[in-house]
Amino acid sequence: MENYFWNTTQIYADKKLYVLIIYDIVDNKRRVRFAKKMNGYGFRVQKSAFEAMISESLYRQLLSEIPGLINKEMDSVRIYKIRGEGEVTLYGVNDKIENEEVVII
Repeated sequence: MENYFWNTTQIYADKKLYVLIIYDIVDNKRRVRFAKKMNGYGFRVQKSAFEAMISESLYRQLLSEIPGLINKEMDSVRIYKIRGEGEVTLYGVNDKIENEEVVII
């Protein structure tokens, strides 16, 4: 078992949001394109889940890009915006998660 913590109430020059993006995309091509786009915002924590610590402006950009990446009739995307203090408890095989700045390509 491993834990990691975050606190979005800390003073940052650019306030950050902790965001969890989970998705179920039917088509392989759309799914791969979606995952590549999400890599620009955060890091993959499971096959269909990404975590990101991003600014409010990047969050708004993320929300605006998603409709163009999915089929609204077949796919499902959920984005959880979490503020304040948080904790994630990990079990099993997990990659080491590092707090790093993300660059969008």
